[in-house]
Amino acid sequence: MKLKNTLGAVIGSLIAASSLNALAQGQGAVEVEGFAKKEFFDSARDFDNNGNLFGASVGYFLTDAVELRLGYDEVHNARGDDGRNIKGSNTALDALYHFNAPGDTLRPYVSAGFSDQSIGQNGNGGRNGSTFANLGGGAKLYFTENFYARAGVEAQYNIDQGDTEWAPSVGIGLNFGGGSKPAPAAEPVAEVCSDSDNDGVCDNVDKCPDTPANTTVDADGCPAVAEVVRVELDVKFDFDKAQVKEESYGDIKNLADFMNQYPQTATVVEGHTDSVGTDAYNQKLSERRANAVRDVLVNQYSVGAERVNSVGYGESRPVADNASEAGRAVNRRVEAEVEAQAK
Repeated sequence: MKLKNTLGAVIGSLIAASSLNALAQGQGAVEVEGFAKKEFFDSARDFDNNGNLFGASVGYFLTDAVELRLGYDEVHNARGDDGRNIKGSNTALDALYHFNAPGDTLRPYVSAGFSDQSIGQNGNGGRNGSTFANLGGGAKLYFTENFYARAGVEAQYNIDQGDTEWAPSVGIGLNFGGGSKPAPAAEPVAEVCSDSDNDGVCDNVDKCPDTPANTTVDADGCPAVAEVVRVELDVKFDFDKAQVKEESYGDIKNLADFMNQYPQTATVVEGHTDSVGTDAYNQKLSERRANAVRDVLVNQYSVGAERVNSVGYGESRPVADNASEAGRAVNRRVEAEVEAQAK
């Protein structure tokens, strides 16, 4: 009875010290719960039926997810084979890890801890005292920020006797306290400055205070120098082939993305060959290569057809020595370039 009285005093003092206006379910929160269990005793006890347990617990949230819980319950309705009422009690200390965040409606949890049990025995007037290692899980359903229902189950391993008992349970509880709700961030106060030429730069730092209207300026308030950006394309082909290789699609896409970013741009796709073959054949081959790259830009990457022209130069513009295979491989190419003023 002393343990029950002590537990009640602890629960009362924690409730009194908690604030109902603070954020519940978070670090520093306190939960009190009344619960009922169905204890499935190990067959070694030789009870005629399993017991019903009723008790209460108090928990304290060390973090937003971790709760330390102290519980007490008493055994009812367990019977010995002589019909005698078996009485007992359990005291448990468990740690619970909650999933989801404070304030969520459903918070599943897992638990682990230890409990001490004192219970009557079958066939004599003595009592059995055992220490259990507990492992369980369940979920809490919060109807409001401070009121919840819980359902779970525990496996209880009897360290002294080496057997395991099971205890499904349900409970209802109240949640108090927790960390204070964060104060809303202060709205930034916009700095007011004088800007006589309306270029977006305050007069006190404007080095060009008379900039004409609608002129793009830099951080000093002076006309900005347009930066030219450029993309180049160099696609290689196999000998006597005009099919675009899979490895070249990424480079072509980069050019297409650039042109779609700067829709005022246009380009000329230039095809080239090595020196193997006749001039006439190589001229046609270079045109097919240029048209193949143009088709990828237009049909696959949605660059407007009117913005992409193609031309073939045959073998007339080598960039490497055609006397070697390595040089000829470099000359089998399609080139393109695009320039634009940076936005």
